Amino acid sequence: MPSSRHVRMTRTAISPRLAIRTRENGGMASYGYKIWDVRRHAELDSTNRLAADLARAGAPEGVVVVADHQTAGRGRLGRTWEAPPGSSLLMTVVLRPALDAGRLHLATMAVALAAADACADVAGFAPELKWPNDLVVHDRKLAGILAEAGFEGNAPRWVVVGIGLNVNWPAELPAELSGIAVAANHLAGRDVDRELLLAQLLEGLANRCSSLDAVAEDYRRRCRTIGRDVRVELSGETLRGRAVDVDDAGHLVVDTGDNVRVVAAGDVVHLR
Repeated sequence: MPSSRHVRMTRTAISPRLAIRTRENGGMASYGYKIWDVRRHAELDSTNRLAADLARAGAPEGVVVVADHQTAGRGRLGRTWEAPPGSSLLMTVVLRPALDAGRLHLATMAVALAAADACADVAGFAPELKWPNDLVVHDRKLAGILAEAGFEGNAPRWVVVGIGLNVNWPAELPAELSGIAVAANHLAGRDVDRELLLAQLLEGLANRCSSLDAVAEDYRRRCRTIGRDVRVELSGETLRGRAVDVDDAGHLVVDTGDNVRVVAAGDVVHLR
């Protein structure tokens, strides 16, 4: 049976700098919790699945599910996420943001930005962001993010945002991943501390969740998709054009040459 343990991670435990920056009436405290409830598992089918179950059962914002290994990690469009045991940062956080359904992309963006900043702080390299949910380096995938939400009527009641980030992988990737994936240790030239990466990610996420309205602007500056010719796979339709912007709700703006389309969800391929 998979083992688990709970860790009450205070802001000071994450980083003394976070505790210094945070005041009782501002920052993370105003966002609804003062500690992260980190729940660690040796193995799970999916951190997103467990986090969603916990959210449905009333888990508060700030619960974080972490696994050393996933047997059925979830990706977009029903794909699975596979990684050798202990090689990746696999985590999902429960959030209850004050966002309407049309702006839930901002939660995914906040996690993406926090993860990119954590890589820079801990491993010394800065990933770029590929809309809607990837971290890439020279178009090779470093991490994928998946968000799932629960609604009451049309109003979101919770969102769980999961990330699978390749941390310490063998120098030679499996043939099917060679040229399309990369790991943090390949870029850093050394093994990368997963615990420190997690701590820095949570610190950055706390800061970004306190000001979600600013997330889109920062994401826009760091999004590698903007300015690229793209193919967007939609439900029943394929769209081709130039990605020209990400709007304030986190949607991709594509100029097809005939018109401008705003894409809320789709699978994007960079063409050049």
